Amino acid sequence: MTATANPNMSDRHNHEPANYSRAFAIAIALNSGFVICEAVFGILSHSLALLADAGHNLSDVLGLLLAWGASMLARRPTTPRYTYGLRRSSILAALFNAIFLLLAVGAIAWEAIQRFVEPSPVLGGMVIGVASVGIVINTATALLFMSGRKGDLNIRAAFWHMASDALVSLGVVLAGIAIILTDWLWFDPVVSLIIVAVIVVGTWELFKDSLNLALDAVPEGIEPLAVQTYLSELLGVAQVHDLHIWGMSTTEIALTAHLVIPEGHPGDAFLAKVTHDLHDRFGIEHATLQVETGSSGNLCSQISCSNR
Repeated sequence: MTATANPNMSDRHNHEPANYSRAFAIAIALNSGFVICEAVFGILSHSLALLADAGHNLSDVLGLLLAWGASMLARRPTTPRYTYGLRRSSILAALFNAIFLLLAVGAIAWEAIQRFVEPSPVLGGMVIGVASVGIVINTATALLFMSGRKGDLNIRAAFWHMASDALVSLGVVLAGIAIILTDWLWFDPVVSLIIVAVIVVGTWELFKDSLNLALDAVPEGIEPLAVQTYLSELLGVAQVHDLHIWGMSTTEIALTAHLVIPEGHPGDAFLAKVTHDLHDRFGIEHATLQVETGSSGNLCSQISCSNR
């Protein structure tokens, strides 16, 4: 026999609140306008740092669009074909976002290296003015996602992208000041490479986490052995096998497990308590438990079945 977690329980930890749609819309509008501003003034001032930041912010806009679209798809109801709905689209969006960013920084790094060979004059004052606006915009948009950064990989990605952008814009301001004071044009490509380093460091964690979720790895923050121990110590449970834990989306975790209980099915109240505890102790919203007595001799264990 099997039991699943109460759907009403999972709703409490469902996808990001509705007000994040407004946050996405505001963030996309602000950053789209700033990308255009940075690109225009970057060309006029011959600043690679501004153009690099504009390219990064453009990738952020595309990433925000992906995350917003995925969050809406994740709320679509289930169908006979898509029995879990389209929840995993949020994982794919985070993965594509990370890959896109890593490819973009490669192009920025290459151009920065070329600037070391052939430096170009930079209008430091214009760079400082535009980048200062970027600090304000990126800080404001980061604050829009601050409250949800711990519960959703997409929201966390949006928050850290905007927060790192604010720091990057600060770096561009410092480069502009240094160029005005020293007339050292190599400050511009140096800041561009620092921007690349900041993006890579922040994006690598996003890439790793989203790739793990796409490959059905146990989500970060859950220790499989702790879950196994909890289930095996339940009253009447002689063995736990075929335990699987994976992310259904960037916000929901699922579990399936076989519980061998020789005395027979313990009743619905037992299963309800276990699924409730899995939710409260480990954050697992969708638990499916299969109860077996162990008397048939035909139980398919995770180890034996994997060797067939």
